[in-house]
Amino acid sequence: MRRLVIDSATEACSVALFEYEAFEDGKMMAGSHAMLGRGHAEQLVPMIAALPGKGRADTIAVNAGPGSFTGIRVGLAAARALALAWQVPIEGYASLALVAAMGRAAHPGQAIDVAMSGGHGEWFFQPFAADGTALAEPASLLPQAAAEVSRGSIVVGSQAEALAARRSDAPDAYPLWPDARAFALLGRDALRPDPAPSYGRAPDARLPAA
Repeated sequence: MRRLVIDSATEACSVALFEYEAFEDGKMMAGSHAMLGRGHAEQLVPMIAALPGKGRADTIAVNAGPGSFTGIRVGLAAARALALAWQVPIEGYASLALVAAMGRAAHPGQAIDVAMSGGHGEWFFQPFAADGTALAEPASLLPQAAAEVSRGSIVVGSQAEALAARRSDAPDAYPLWPDARAFALLGRDALRPDPAPSYGRAPDARLPAA
């Protein structure tokens, strides 16, 4: 069995192909990661095509957010198109959960807060216990508001250093972005079937008043 993992929800863009018999024993066959900022739509398909067998897999996992509106849509569109063409199931995982798992792997036994760039000067924030349990739902907060609720002994994410600088206790901070190659750090419960986009904040556009 093979699983294709697609992650384009943030400034980073990554893909990975895993081979496994059971979820817990998945081994990465190949993967790539690039900090793009922009241009995910142009780069994602070539990255998938460069994988063994052009990324052909028995199932697909995709980062459903929160993150960039465009990046999330690009990833989901690619995942859905391939799932339809290959007639395989698609599952989604949360951006902040993967970043937390990456931080926990490097710093086990620590409570971890994740802070990622959001829109309009806000950050996507979510705290996790040392065992990986989410302590709250993801929230889009102004930087000072995130600092006021942050309690983790470790802070990770694209805004980790900025968040740590706002806290009086100066926790250790490690800049991290989601990486499809780290997908195996997530547990089976982290996946959701038929993923819908999770933008993390309300859309900017509003319907005109009647």
